[in-house]
Amino acid sequence: KTDTCLRRRKGAHEIEPKTDLTRWRFSSVEGRQKWYYVADSEECAREQNALEAYTLGLDISKFFPDLPKASTAQEAVQKAIKFFSGLQAEDGHWAMECSGVLSLAPAILMSCYAAKISLPEEVERELLRYILSKQLPDGGWGLHLKEQSTVFGTTFSYIAIRILGLGPDHPDVVRARINLHKKGGALGIPNLGKVWLAIMNLYSWEGMNSPFPELWLFPTWLPGHPSTYWCHARHITLAMSYCYATRLTVEEDELIQSLREEIYVEDFSTIDWPAQRNNIYEADLHSAHSWMLDAAFATFNLYERYHFTSFRKQAIAEMYEQIKADDIFSNATNSSPTCKAFHVLISRYADGADSPAGVQNNPDYASCLKKAHEFLKASQGGFPFSNRENDWIVSDCTAEAMRTLMLLEEKCPFIEDHVAPQRLFDAVNVILSMRNSDGGFASYETRRGSRLLEIMNSSEIYADCMVDHTYIECTSSVMQGLKHFGKRFPNHREDEISDTLNKALQYCRNMQKADGSWLGRWGVCFTYGTWFGLEAFACMGYIYRGGEACKEVTKACEFLVSKQMEDGGWGEEFESYRFRKYIQHTVSQIHQTSWALLGLMAVRYPDVRVLERGIQVLIDRQTSIGEWPQGDIATAFYKAGTLHYNAYRIIFPIFTLARFTRLYPSSPLGFHPSQHHPVLFSLG
Repeated sequence: KTDTCLRRRKGAHEIEPKTDLTRWRFSSVEGRQKWYYVADSEECAREQNALEAYTLGLDISKFFPDLPKASTAQEAVQKAIKFFSGLQAEDGHWAMECSGVLSLAPAILMSCYAAKISLPEEVERELLRYILSKQLPDGGWGLHLKEQSTVFGTTFSYIAIRILGLGPDHPDVVRARINLHKKGGALGIPNLGKVWLAIMNLYSWEGMNSPFPELWLFPTWLPGHPSTYWCHARHITLAMSYCYATRLTVEEDELIQSLREEIYVEDFSTIDWPAQRNNIYEADLHSAHSWMLDAAFATFNLYERYHFTSFRKQAIAEMYEQIKADDIFSNATNSSPTCKAFHVLISRYADGADSPAGVQNNPDYASCLKKAHEFLKASQGGFPFSNRENDWIVSDCTAEAMRTLMLLEEKCPFIEDHVAPQRLFDAVNVILSMRNSDGGFASYETRRGSRLLEIMNSSEIYADCMVDHTYIECTSSVMQGLKHFGKRFPNHREDEISDTLNKALQYCRNMQKADGSWLGRWGVCFTYGTWFGLEAFACMGYIYRGGEACKEVTKACEFLVSKQMEDGGWGEEFESYRFRKYIQHTVSQIHQTSWALLGLMAVRYPDVRVLERGIQVLIDRQTSIGEWPQGDIATAFYKAGTLHYNAYRIIFPIFTLARFTRLYPSSPLGFHPSQHHPVLFSLG
């Protein structure tokens, strides 16, 4: 009976459901809740349960028949327990409503609108019903339940119902607009609202006080540092500061143009934005500025006019790092729904519209990623070179598998059976035990003997095969894995991981050649090694900023750029490995072009044209079915041995193209606005 579930406004009338409520279903796995609608054309796999019917306000008499009136406390409590136990969710918890902040749904809607994320039609219908059910008799909305209408609440809900499809002449929209105009329009909205309006291109960033984003770069012992804020205040300030620093703003469209005319009393083009910084409608103001805050804002606003671009870029990078750290720490649930709305938008902005949300959000690949995740889970002893039965742990295999498991779980919400943290701890413990005295990592074991053992090499056909040497490839992979692990589990062997990373980086410094390259031992050869060397520096934060980088990174990039061929690609002969010097190939190779580009992009090499020339090679050579032609030998071992990995010509271009699309969405080679297929999430 859908007529038993009618959300009431503050008034006498009721709002009919916008969907068939009997077709909504609820699922929960370890507390991760999801409501979904079974389309009219589909058959419901099961009947609604008591929790679903109760939450939706439907008839629950078949689940909870009338019981005799209790006459004692014991009877009453038993009666209550009988009822409440019937509402338990399938995973053991009780999924009860938590509501009251009326700005949350509009903020999520604005975030989705700005990020171009479509919601199911049934969800939009019921969201509209919910928001309209909270409209007050005067036509406005409060920020919370049981609050008089405010500029904040009315502006947010007004924008939300317009996003959800109500036109400017709809009676409820007209009533809301009249209410808002009586309050002077949206100009008197508080700071959080000003930020969202600026994001929506309905307000100018010049119309708010500067949060001084560079403050996040200051030492945390500094009085008033945002790291000392309560977690909710800290994370909301962080997200707002990032949006301000980047001037994150949606593109102007017909809805935005119309809203500019609707929510203001003044002509939008004539508004004196700086004069609105401290303009807060009286009913919205619950905490007036102190004189110290006003003095700080005056200083920050002055700085904003002359701020240093390089300093600002560093602040943006630091803020984004902390934002992503919270995503990892909270499994993308974030510290509050307010933060979640910001984080959805920030991720789309920072990573590219079609990028890191990526393939993990494409249902066509859900099964693929799930299977990959299950395979990696099943492969752990440590992680060997082949499968679990082999049992010979390899340092870089363990590090890469561990990092991939974490990335899959962080990026793919449909992967619910996560690997136990202890298993990741075990992987890290193994990795830490494999460090060599020079700070780097070998492959299977720590180095047991000195290079003098090579004198005893009797194989005759291989060289450098007597000792498991320290390798740039293994060391770099370990560094990347430990760095990612440390962000997710910052308290596990923190000091040892930090020490390992620092000593590993010093190993990388020590092994870099005078021309800026590194010798790769498991691939051909200097191109391969230099890619790993740059990834090692990048994961430690040594990238280009303001067009400059540390000397090691600069020299390595100069080396790679100097080897770019006329067609834009890279190609290195296998003989480079044998003679330990770079020998140019006559034809650029797909795998080496990918390696070079991955290295350059890892450190954010600033000359995008160099990257675009290489990307064009990959695009041009792709076959009609989506693969690439087989090139020359890509891998080597023991100075003379060669290996053929058929997948290299596919997986490395995929990595490369995904990273380019994520990092350079504005490039004409990045993606076209008409292309909606997401790309694989990149590893960095």
